[in-house]
Amino acid sequence: MNPADFMKSLTPFVLEAGQRIMRIYKSVPTFELKNDGSPVTQADKESEDIIALGLRKIAPNIEVISEENVLSHGKRPAERFFLVDPLDGTKEFINKNGEGNFTINIALIENGSPIMGIVYAPALKKYFHGCISHGAWELSNGSDKRIHTSPHISNKIVAVASRSHIDKETKQWLTDNKVKETISIGSSLKFCLVANGEADVYPRFSPTMEWDTAAGDAILRSAGGIVKTANDTVFVYGKKKYLNGPFIAWGKPLLHR
Repeated sequence: MNPADFMKSLTPFVLEAGQRIMRIYKSVPTFELKNDGSPVTQADKESEDIIALGLRKIAPNIEVISEENVLSHGKRPAERFFLVDPLDGTKEFINKNGEGNFTINIALIENGSPIMGIVYAPALKKYFHGCISHGAWELSNGSDKRIHTSPHISNKIVAVASRSHIDKETKQWLTDNKVKETISIGSSLKFCLVANGEADVYPRFSPTMEWDTAAGDAILRSAGGIVKTANDTVFVYGKKKYLNGPFIAWGKPLLHR
Protein backbone atom coordinates (compact mmCIF):
# COMPACT_ATOMS: atom_id res chain seq x y z
CA MET A 1 0.00 0.00 0.00
CA ASN A 2 1.37 3.42 -0.91
CA PRO A 3 1.38 6.42 1.49
CA ALA A 4 -1.66 8.03 -0.14
CA ASP A 5 -3.66 4.83 0.38
CA PHE A 6 -2.58 4.70 4.02
CA MET A 7 -3.81 8.27 4.43
CA LYS A 8 -7.23 7.42 2.99
CA SER A 9 -7.61 4.10 4.84
CA LEU A 10 -6.80 5.64 8.23
CA THR A 11 -9.51 8.31 8.00
CA PRO A 12 -12.37 6.25 9.56
CA PHE A 13 -10.19 5.29 12.53
CA VAL A 14 -9.03 8.88 13.09
CA LEU A 15 -12.61 10.18 12.97
CA GLU A 16 -13.72 7.47 15.42
CA ALA A 17 -10.87 8.38 17.78
CA GLY A 18 -11.97 12.02 17.52
CA GLN A 19 -15.53 11.12 18.49
CA ARG A 20 -14.25 9.23 21.52
CA ILE A 21 -12.05 12.16 22.54
CA MET A 22 -14.95 14.62 22.28
CA ARG A 23 -17.22 12.38 24.35
CA ILE A 24 -14.70 12.53 27.17
CA TYR A 25 -14.00 16.23 26.62
CA LYS A 26 -17.68 17.07 27.12
CA SER A 27 -17.66 15.31 30.47
CA VAL A 28 -15.16 16.18 33.21
CA PRO A 29 -11.83 14.75 32.02
CA THR A 30 -9.50 13.60 34.76
CA PHE A 31 -5.80 12.98 34.30
CA GLU A 32 -2.79 11.22 35.75
CA LEU A 33 0.86 12.24 35.61
CA LYS A 34 3.31 10.09 33.68
CA ASN A 35 6.88 9.48 34.82
CA ASP A 36 8.07 12.52 32.88
CA GLY A 37 5.52 14.74 34.65
CA SER A 38 3.27 15.22 31.62
CA PRO A 39 -0.47 14.57 31.94
CA VAL A 40 -2.34 11.66 30.37
CA THR A 41 -6.12 11.26 30.21
CA GLN A 42 -8.58 8.51 29.37
CA ALA A 43 -8.97 10.22 26.01
CA ASP A 44 -5.27 9.63 25.24
CA LYS A 45 -5.68 5.94 26.06
CA GLU A 46 -8.89 5.34 24.11
CA SER A 47 -7.63 7.24 21.08
CA GLU A 48 -4.42 5.19 21.20
CA ASP A 49 -6.40 1.94 21.22
CA ILE A 50 -8.48 2.90 18.16
CA ILE A 51 -5.51 4.12 16.12
CA ALA A 52 -3.38 1.12 17.07
CA LEU A 53 -6.18 -1.18 15.89
CA GLY A 54 -6.43 0.69 12.60
CA LEU A 55 -2.69 0.50 11.97
CA ARG A 56 -2.61 -3.22 12.75
CA LYS A 57 -5.35 -3.80 10.17
CA ILE A 58 -3.96 -1.50 7.49
CA ALA A 59 -0.20 -1.91 7.90
CA PRO A 60 0.54 -4.90 10.15
CA ASN A 61 4.19 -5.10 9.07
CA ILE A 62 5.14 -1.48 9.75
CA GLU A 63 6.50 -0.56 13.19
CA VAL A 64 4.50 1.98 15.23
CA ILE A 65 6.17 4.36 17.67
CA SER A 66 3.51 6.02 19.81
CA GLU A 67 3.68 8.45 22.71
CA GLU A 68 1.37 6.31 24.83
CA ASN A 69 3.15 3.03 24.08
CA VAL A 70 6.21 3.41 26.29
CA LEU A 71 7.64 0.06 25.19
CA SER A 72 7.92 1.39 21.63
CA HIS A 73 10.20 4.24 22.71
CA GLY A 74 13.16 1.91 23.14
CA LYS A 75 12.91 0.44 19.66
CA ARG A 76 15.40 1.34 16.98
CA PRO A 77 13.63 3.00 14.07
CA ALA A 78 13.15 0.96 10.93
CA GLU A 79 13.52 2.33 7.41
CA ARG A 80 9.75 2.85 7.43
CA PHE A 81 7.70 3.46 10.59
CA PHE A 82 4.69 5.32 11.94
CA LEU A 83 4.83 8.04 14.59
CA VAL A 84 1.61 8.52 16.56
CA ASP A 85 0.40 11.00 19.14
CA PRO A 86 -3.19 10.00 19.96
CA LEU A 87 -3.86 13.32 21.72
CA ASP A 88 -1.48 16.20 21.17
CA GLY A 89 -2.19 19.26 23.30
CA THR A 90 -3.35 17.36 26.39
CA LYS A 91 -2.93 20.49 28.51
CA GLU A 92 -5.34 22.39 26.24
CA PHE A 93 -7.71 19.41 26.45
CA ILE A 94 -7.66 19.41 30.26
CA ASN A 95 -7.84 23.19 30.67
CA LYS A 96 -10.93 23.48 28.44
CA ASN A 97 -10.10 27.03 27.42
CA GLY A 98 -12.77 26.90 24.74
CA GLU A 99 -10.34 27.01 21.82
CA GLY A 100 -10.15 23.26 21.16
CA ASN A 101 -6.51 23.29 20.06
CA PHE A 102 -5.81 19.59 20.58
CA THR A 103 -5.18 17.09 17.83
CA ILE A 104 -4.65 13.50 16.76
CA ASN A 105 -1.34 13.06 14.91
CA ILE A 106 -0.26 10.21 12.65
CA ALA A 107 2.81 10.29 10.39
CA LEU A 108 4.59 7.82 8.16
CA ILE A 109 8.39 8.14 8.15
CA GLU A 110 10.60 6.78 5.39
CA ASN A 111 14.40 7.02 5.48
CA GLY A 112 14.19 9.73 8.14
CA SER A 113 11.69 11.92 6.27
CA PRO A 114 7.96 12.40 7.00
CA ILE A 115 6.15 11.39 3.80
CA MET A 116 2.53 11.25 5.01
CA GLY A 117 0.71 13.04 7.81
CA ILE A 118 -2.74 13.38 9.37
CA VAL A 119 -3.65 16.06 11.92
CA TYR A 120 -7.24 16.08 13.19
CA ALA A 121 -8.63 18.68 15.59
CA PRO A 122 -12.00 17.14 16.57
CA ALA A 123 -13.23 20.11 18.62
CA LEU A 124 -12.66 22.39 15.62
CA LYS A 125 -13.83 19.80 13.08
CA LYS A 126 -10.68 20.43 11.07
CA TYR A 127 -8.93 17.53 9.38
CA PHE A 128 -5.57 18.15 7.70
CA HIS A 129 -3.82 15.50 5.66
CA GLY A 130 -0.91 15.48 3.28
CA CYS A 131 1.37 13.18 1.35
CA ILE A 132 4.64 14.01 -0.38
CA SER A 133 4.18 14.14 -4.18
CA HIS A 134 0.38 14.16 -3.75
CA GLY A 135 -0.16 17.49 -1.95
CA ALA A 136 -1.99 18.61 1.20
CA TRP A 137 -5.66 19.18 2.01
CA GLU A 138 -7.92 20.54 4.73
CA LEU A 139 -11.26 18.85 5.28
CA SER A 140 -13.63 21.26 7.01
CA ASN A 141 -17.45 21.37 7.05
CA GLY A 142 -17.64 18.48 4.61
CA SER A 143 -15.42 20.12 1.99
CA ASP A 144 -11.91 18.92 1.14
CA LYS A 145 -9.79 21.74 -0.25
CA ARG A 146 -6.20 21.74 -1.42
CA ILE A 147 -3.93 23.88 0.75
CA HIS A 148 -0.64 25.59 -0.06
CA THR A 149 1.81 27.69 1.86
CA SER A 150 1.52 31.44 1.36
CA PRO A 151 2.52 32.51 -2.15
CA HIS A 152 3.58 35.94 -0.95
CA ILE A 153 7.12 36.86 0.04
CA SER A 154 7.25 40.22 1.77
CA ASN A 155 9.07 41.97 4.58
CA LYS A 156 6.17 41.27 6.94
CA ILE A 157 6.59 37.77 8.35
CA VAL A 158 3.78 36.22 10.40
CA ALA A 159 4.98 33.63 12.90
CA VAL A 160 3.11 31.01 14.86
CA ALA A 161 4.36 29.94 18.28
CA SER A 162 3.48 27.61 21.11
CA ARG A 163 0.83 28.73 23.56
CA SER A 164 2.10 26.59 26.45
CA HIS A 165 5.85 26.38 25.76
CA ILE A 166 7.09 29.77 24.52
CA ASP A 167 10.67 30.31 25.73
CA LYS A 168 13.32 33.01 25.70
CA GLU A 169 15.18 31.50 22.72
CA THR A 170 12.02 31.63 20.60
CA LYS A 171 11.30 35.17 21.73
CA GLN A 172 14.87 36.17 20.84
CA TRP A 173 14.58 34.55 17.40
CA LEU A 174 11.37 36.48 16.73
CA THR A 175 13.10 39.71 17.75
CA ASP A 176 16.24 39.00 15.70
CA ASN A 177 14.15 38.26 12.62
CA LYS A 178 11.99 41.37 13.11
CA VAL A 179 8.76 39.39 13.37
CA LYS A 180 6.02 41.81 14.38
CA GLU A 181 2.99 39.51 14.28
CA THR A 182 2.75 36.21 16.14
CA ILE A 183 -0.19 33.82 16.36
CA SER A 184 -0.28 31.69 19.52
CA ILE A 185 -1.89 28.28 19.25
CA GLY A 186 -1.43 24.84 20.80
CA SER A 187 -0.55 21.39 19.42
CA SER A 188 0.50 20.48 15.88
CA LEU A 189 -1.97 23.01 14.45
CA LYS A 190 0.99 25.40 14.30
CA PHE A 191 2.38 23.46 11.34
CA CYS A 192 -1.06 23.47 9.71
CA LEU A 193 -1.36 27.26 9.90
CA VAL A 194 1.91 27.55 8.02
CA ALA A 195 0.79 24.87 5.56
CA ASN A 196 -2.44 26.68 4.68
CA GLY A 197 -0.79 30.09 4.37
CA GLU A 198 -2.13 31.73 7.54
CA ALA A 199 1.42 32.03 8.89
CA ASP A 200 4.88 32.07 7.34
CA VAL A 201 7.12 30.46 9.95
CA TYR A 202 7.05 28.35 13.11
CA PRO A 203 10.25 28.61 15.20
CA ARG A 204 10.63 26.10 18.04
CA PHE A 205 13.49 25.97 20.52
CA SER A 206 11.86 24.28 23.53
CA PRO A 207 11.87 20.46 23.58
CA THR A 208 9.46 18.37 21.53
CA MET A 209 9.20 14.70 20.69
CA GLU A 210 9.07 13.36 17.16
CA TRP A 211 5.43 12.25 17.51
CA ASP A 212 4.56 15.88 18.35
CA THR A 213 5.87 17.20 15.05
CA ALA A 214 6.04 14.51 12.34
CA ALA A 215 2.43 14.64 11.12
CA GLY A 216 2.31 18.43 10.90
CA ASP A 217 5.77 18.44 9.34
CA ALA A 218 4.61 16.02 6.60
CA ILE A 219 1.58 18.18 5.85
CA LEU A 220 3.71 21.33 5.69
CA ARG A 221 6.24 19.74 3.34
CA SER A 222 3.38 18.41 1.17
CA ALA A 223 1.97 21.96 0.99
CA GLY A 224 5.27 23.44 -0.23
CA GLY A 225 7.06 24.21 3.04
CA ILE A 226 10.37 23.18 4.54
CA VAL A 227 11.63 22.28 8.03
CA LYS A 228 15.24 22.86 9.05
CA THR A 229 17.22 22.60 12.26
CA ALA A 230 18.18 25.87 13.93
CA ASN A 231 21.59 25.35 12.29
CA ASP A 232 19.96 25.16 8.83
CA THR A 233 20.57 21.43 8.35
CA VAL A 234 18.08 18.75 7.32
CA PHE A 235 15.52 17.93 10.03
CA VAL A 236 15.25 14.15 10.24
CA TYR A 237 13.27 11.57 12.22
CA GLY A 238 14.36 8.42 14.00
CA LYS A 239 16.72 10.29 16.32
CA LYS A 240 17.92 8.98 19.69
CA LYS A 241 14.96 8.52 22.06
CA TYR A 242 12.83 10.22 19.35
CA LEU A 243 13.77 13.59 20.84
CA ASN A 244 13.75 16.70 18.67
CA GLY A 245 16.19 19.55 18.83
CA PRO A 246 15.34 23.15 17.86
CA PHE A 247 13.83 23.66 14.42
CA ILE A 248 12.40 26.31 12.12
CA ALA A 249 9.40 25.40 9.94
CA TRP A 250 9.12 27.73 6.94
CA GLY A 251 6.19 28.17 4.60
CA LYS A 252 8.47 29.01 1.68
CA PRO A 253 11.96 27.60 1.11
CA LEU A 254 13.10 31.03 -0.11
CA LEU A 255 12.12 32.70 3.16
CA HIS A 256 14.56 30.75 5.29
CA ARG A 257 17.46 32.19 3.31
